[in-house]
Amino acid sequence: MSFISGKPIQNRYSNLFDEQEKSLFKREFSPEAQAVFNAGRELWKYYHTSISSTSGEVRVGASVNASLYDIREYFQGRNEKGKMNNKSNDETYNELIENLRIELKILAKKIEPKVYEYGFLME
Repeated sequence: MSFISGKPIQNRYSNLFDEQEKSLFKREFSPEAQAVFNAGRELWKYYHTSISSTSGEVRVGASVNASLYDIREYFQGRNEKGKMNNKSNDETYNELIENLRIELKILAKKIEPKVYEYGFLME
């Protein structure tokens, strides 16, 4: 989180061995990236309110350190062959995950030209 919030880090253009030279390099995120953060945060909040039972104990199959994959598995479950189901019976979850997917597609469209410009992929 300190990387994202712009906490003091070693300046990438300075002498790597000079411990005294630290700088604040504030990261700025596009509105599209911020929308992905916000959609993910809403899904994360919903998951954490869902995993807690009324007694405050975490339900079986839930993790307080869950990844997106873990969250999807928790809500969508698995079929008898062990494959993750495509949808969940939880409509709120379905709305939140769909919103996250939409925001990710918007961000992907924005960064797609840079993938070729910076040489990660060749046309």
